[in-house]
Amino acid sequence: MNTKYKIGVIGCGSMGSGIAQVASTAGHEVVVYDTNAAAMERAKANLARIMNRLVEKGRVTDHEAAAIQARIQFHDNFDSFSDCGLVIEAIIENLEIKQKVFAELESRLGAQAILASNTSSLSIASIASACQRPERVIGIHFFNPAPLMPLVEIVPSVSTDDAVLSEARSLIDSWKKVTVLAKDTPGFIVNRLARPFYGEALRIYEEGVADFATIDWAMKTLGGFRMGPFQLMDYIGNDINFTVTETVFKEFFYDPRYKPSFTQKRMMEAGRLGRKSGKGYYDYAEGAEPPAPNEDTALGQEIFHRILVMLINEAADALFLNIATREDLDLAMTKGVNYPKGLLAWADELGIEVVLKQLEALHLEYGEDRYRPSPQLRRMARSGAKFF
Repeated sequence: MNTKYKIGVIGCGSMGSGIAQVASTAGHEVVVYDTNAAAMERAKANLARIMNRLVEKGRVTDHEAAAIQARIQFHDNFDSFSDCGLVIEAIIENLEIKQKVFAELESRLGAQAILASNTSSLSIASIASACQRPERVIGIHFFNPAPLMPLVEIVPSVSTDDAVLSEARSLIDSWKKVTVLAKDTPGFIVNRLARPFYGEALRIYEEGVADFATIDWAMKTLGGFRMGPFQLMDYIGNDINFTVTETVFKEFFYDPRYKPSFTQKRMMEAGRLGRKSGKGYYDYAEGAEPPAPNEDTALGQEIFHRILVMLINEAADALFLNIATREDLDLAMTKGVNYPKGLLAWADELGIEVVLKQLEALHLEYGEDRYRPSPQLRRMARSGAKFF
């Protein structure tokens, strides 16, 4: 597939608009579909503003900016997708709605067209089951903002044809994105491996070990993460983050490792969604002073290492279950969520036996399956092996 193919995008929210911009920048004609006329007008205005900013920064010329915008057309009719070679759905994370859209979309496309979902946590196989030809359905999961974030998870279902996988991945690679291949399991790579970053931070807070600011300080200053977990949850939105956690928990048959937090649920119920609502774990009102953290290094190291070993354990278990290769697991976390190091490489650096001992201590202390060490860590500790 190359730029002679027209690309379709369903949904003109921030993700759909971003994907459209990426495809158009790569030279494709793009059709964006949405039923909300006001949303389409906002998307057009936002695209114009983004292009003007890129021109001002010297990233593109006036001519290039105009061409990128001209290649994107907005429509409210599914028939506009009839000559598209690939259509990417980027709408609400609701399985029934996605299935309905895919069933309707399939009848409007050519026989060779690929149908893709940008879902972050729903089953590609379940979405594809609504289609007469599930073999041409695949997951193509971008990260927000799509024009800036390099990572794209490519997720074939058990029904996806190998030729569809190869063609879809080659296309996204040609858009200068970093692609990783993930098994069709809840959360794929990033949204699965990142759960402890939020979940264990919330647990530490709920136990009264430290407040939001101190936990964020520990992860940024001592851990080297760009944002602390509570800052990041406020940035993502507590409604979105909680929904992803709840979905992963349910899809993993209520494995306690992914159990959602009542603290975050109450934040969501109170409308304290984070930056977009003006208040979340922090107050974003003009003039509001950020709380001061407790910069006790010993406490900070305890917090950082507790969260880190939980992250490493998740990565090790994903490798154990063949969710992705070790290279793709680490690449996904550095390119998808800007972790300072790949989690498996980090385990090698700390020492796998050290990681295992800390997890075993947590498991013994709490007696919860949440802290069970992955068999992958146990095997490697016995053999003295490393991930890399």
